[in-house]
Amino acid sequence: MEMRDVLGCVGSATFLLLASSWIPIAGPIIGLLTPLPFLYYSTKLGFSEGAKLVGMAVLAFGLLSIMAGRPHNLLLGTELGLLGLALSQLFRRGFSLGQTIVLGMLIMLFLGFVVLFFIALSRQMGPLEMILQYLQSHLKAALKAYEDMGMPPEKMAEFQAYGNRFVYTISKIYLSLMVVGVGFAVWLNVILARPLFRIGDLPYPHFVNLGRWQAPDGLVWGLIGSGFLILLTSGDIRWIAINAMIIIMAAYVFHGMSIVAFFLNKYHVSTWIRAGIYFLIFIQQVLLVVLALAGVFDQWIDFRKIRPKSAI
Repeated sequence: MEMRDVLGCVGSATFLLLASSWIPIAGPIIGLLTPLPFLYYSTKLGFSEGAKLVGMAVLAFGLLSIMAGRPHNLLLGTELGLLGLALSQLFRRGFSLGQTIVLGMLIMLFLGFVVLFFIALSRQMGPLEMILQYLQSHLKAALKAYEDMGMPPEKMAEFQAYGNRFVYTISKIYLSLMVVGVGFAVWLNVILARPLFRIGDLPYPHFVNLGRWQAPDGLVWGLIGSGFLILLTSGDIRWIAINAMIIIMAAYVFHGMSIVAFFLNKYHVSTWIRAGIYFLIFIQQVLLVVLALAGVFDQWIDFRKIRPKSAI
């Protein structure tokens, strides 16, 4: 292993991780790309060398985390480094795009729960209790800020009631939000690895073209079933159905994005316009709903005309 490989991997991974804390707005998205250097160099140098790079990066993360007073960055960096290492192995084994993302999600969820458990253990509380405390602390900070701005007491009471309801709702759907967030992080790294591998002349898996990807047809029954449960049940069963609905609709959002990618490729839209379209999609939640609906109805309408006629 050459020194330039060490500096390239550890340096870029450290920058990406620190960007999540230091760069406003775009920082968290940039931080999600921390697995990319490990994925790239593990593919280039092999698993054992990649594992050594993860160990070196963890030492760098630890030192900088202590200096910056952000110890949680060490655990987060370790989790993202191991994800990059795991993705390099999934790439080698020739899984499909969907299988790679799902397996990557499962690996990252497992690592995430381990990290969450140790953080909660260090604070002598359960993982869910820690999450609720975190949300409530932010709610209290927001209430204090509005109080200092002179908000009327009746408005304060209304805002606090809304905040308490928000915290309660998040605590019930946290699992599905975590699954969706992890799925997005894995998808982003898998997709962005392609141009990076092309620059480094590394073999990239022969995934189906992103513009031709589609959610499994049977997923619609999960959507229908969870919808009925939401309407007809209450209590914990209803919350389970809501979590299932969120995860399924996220899959259809990716289906909808593949439709967008198909037409952008078909009409040779320039890179800058593509970037603007994707940015608009991420900041406008209404467009995410439109994409999800497009993904659902694509099974019958076939917007791209890529399905065999017998399958429509």
